Amino acid sequence: MSAAELTASDLSREYATRAEPLRVLRGVSLSLSAGRSVAIMGPSGSGKSTLLHILGTLDRPTSGSLRINSSDPFALTDSELAAFRNKTIGFVFQDHHLLPQCSALENVLIPTLAAPRAAGDSNAPVKRAAALLERVGLAERLDHRPAELSGGERQRVAIARALINRPELLLADEPTGNLDQDSADEIADLFVDLYRRDNLMLVVVTHNTKLAQRFDRTLLLNRGVLDPRPSAAAE
Repeated sequence: MSAAELTASDLSREYATRAEPLRVLRGVSLSLSAGRSVAIMGPSGSGKSTLLHILGTLDRPTSGSLRINSSDPFALTDSELAAFRNKTIGFVFQDHHLLPQCSALENVLIPTLAAPRAAGDSNAPVKRAAALLERVGLAERLDHRPAELSGGERQRVAIARALINRPELLLADEPTGNLDQDSADEIADLFVDLYRRDNLMLVVVTHNTKLAQRFDRTLLLNRGVLDPRPSAAAE
């Protein structure tokens, strides 16, 4: 199997308004390969989350193209795109979006419910979920519900959930935004370890300069334009 690769070319995103169209992204281009990471910084309202949603195929560009592993995800039908996203892309958000009524283990397993079951060990997803929770330091928290976990622990569950289907692209939107500094540092360490060890492509949107400095590149998005030069945060 060839190495994973992401190529975004000249992405633009506009939204209709009563006056003129609102241009959120203006010709953004970005490439990334397996085992590499990029942090995207910029002021609020600069289009960072919109860009991440397009890279994650949750939104479509007004113009431009996106290719992930040489495939055009936006050429797929809705059901094909949902299956592609579930298999290929993992998401970690600022708000962990864990189901409060489910245990940590059950929350990690949620993405597998939509994935086709492989022949063989029917208990394999549960074993993998438990192994991932152990990997992120929560081996003793499998049966705990989100309300019984700290903010950092809940974010660790969210990271394990993002990895359960073995994605090749990991996207994180302000993953340390709601955490204290010690927890944020632990999550940063975890991200660095995970993407390098699993040879993932990682895109992190953040306001946290200290977090951004942990990754291979830091790019600045401002008024919908992505500066190809490193931002001051990376210097």
